[in-house]
Amino acid sequence: MSTLQVMGAFWRTAGDLVFPPVCVHCGALVEGGHLRHLCARCEPLIAFAKPPCCDTCGYPFYGEIQGERQCPHCTALEPAFREGRTCVLLKGPGRSLVHALKYHRALHVLEDIVALIRATPGIADYLRGAVLVPVPLHSRKERERGYNQSRLLAESFAAAACAGARVEAPLRRVVDTPTQTALDRRTRQANLKNAFALRNGAAINPGERYVLIDDVFTTGSTLNACATKLRRAGCLNLDIVTFGHG
Repeated sequence: MSTLQVMGAFWRTAGDLVFPPVCVHCGALVEGGHLRHLCARCEPLIAFAKPPCCDTCGYPFYGEIQGERQCPHCTALEPAFREGRTCVLLKGPGRSLVHALKYHRALHVLEDIVALIRATPGIADYLRGAVLVPVPLHSRKERERGYNQSRLLAESFAAAACAGARVEAPLRRVVDTPTQTALDRRTRQANLKNAFALRNGAAINPGERYVLIDDVFTTGSTLNACATKLRRAGCLNLDIVTFGHG
């Protein structure tokens, strides 16, 4: 461990003594456990998306699997990408972490997110050597929020992979679409038509493997719209990863 890392750990510990970290899910003080922003009681409630899982989105299967490896979330989706994975199910503490990052500017939870990515079976190998592409925010929304959570998550995935993965941002959002949260798949797809474009000067290398990164997989419409643009730009090897699913 470097001197800077030692000093950083010292000041973090000292800060915790003065301002003890609080669990983002239940509000209790965080004492013990492996994470800094989920308490020891909430941490085991994280639902990891473990194999076997849907080939398209990564949603885990339970019990015996027969026939196609596609879950009900993806039956109406015609993916422009090859396959997908996710880390946790968007419920309980997993949802709280995503909402803290996305809606409450809680950038400090990223260290726990990196730890959970590392703990997700198979993710490091899945990302090995890939170019990670965050789903872009419209410039207005990014100014309001102060950051793009998908970009921060892409950097977190790259840090967790430790396998030569790197982040590039060849896409931009050209249409300021309304929030998609309460919309069905068909309406989402209509909203996202022509919402993304390749950045000026961005180049796609057909020999590279690209992995689109977003915070959550719900219907897959946003990821699919981005994937379609990358395909048209010459991307031949394209997959997706999200931190949460639900």
